[in-house]
Amino acid sequence: MKTVLKTFAAALLLGVAAMGVAKADPVKIGVAAEPYPPFTSPDASGKWVGWEIEFIDAVCAEEKLDCVITPVAWDGIIPALTTKKIDLIVSSMSITAEREKTIDFSDKYYNTPTAIIGPKDQKFGSTPDDLKGKIVGVQVSTVHAVYAKKHFGSTASEIKEYQTQDEANNDLAAGRLDAVQADSIALGEFLKSDQGKACCDLKGMVAPDDEVLGPGVGAGVRKEDTELKGKINAGIKAIRANGKYDEISKKYFDFDIYGGGGAQSN
Repeated sequence: MKTVLKTFAAALLLGVAAMGVAKADPVKIGVAAEPYPPFTSPDASGKWVGWEIEFIDAVCAEEKLDCVITPVAWDGIIPALTTKKIDLIVSSMSITAEREKTIDFSDKYYNTPTAIIGPKDQKFGSTPDDLKGKIVGVQVSTVHAVYAKKHFGSTASEIKEYQTQDEANNDLAAGRLDAVQADSIALGEFLKSDQGKACCDLKGMVAPDDEVLGPGVGAGVRKEDTELKGKINAGIKAIRANGKYDEISKKYFDFDIYGGGGAQSN
């Protein structure tokens, strides 16, 4: 009987020890549910792919985090983070002082300029005077919406907001908009598409406004999750140093996406 009890006790202790080293809960990586190529989009099988997906996969691998891509509607992505439906936002979100009132951010992981596109048969630029009397489309809850209202609101006839970038691009192609403002890389992907090539071209980059557009794109994290933030920052630093960041980026871009030198994406 004593032998049986000893065996049971040993098994119990092993079970408790195993629980102590059990696999940590997955880190739910929030991405905007709509396609945003070349950063994030679902492939034919529904798997999320793109530069940002490969980037965060590399960071998670470096820090031995079990990360799971979790699509969330863009306009609800910050509430999803603060209510713990997701643990991290990796969705081309610009670091801004306004957002930092609610959430924290990792270090910057990319930085690209903001652009204006419009119909090929119309010649104009990207200044408030150029957009005078025009209808300008932007995605809701983005730095572009804030920027357009601040800089073009007094000259444009309307700043029209859309739930997704695709909707704005489609309305531009259909002639219901005169211009669209968004991240230059995302708009570049649209201009490469059959629809984009047929209708539109680049009008120029907007003037800098660091207060609105911020210093770069970072991963959004809850203010209290300092340990997770530290791991993400360490992972970013590591893949920048070991060449993995550049290896991923060269598959998508022929320029330095990290430096950028302008405004951000969303």
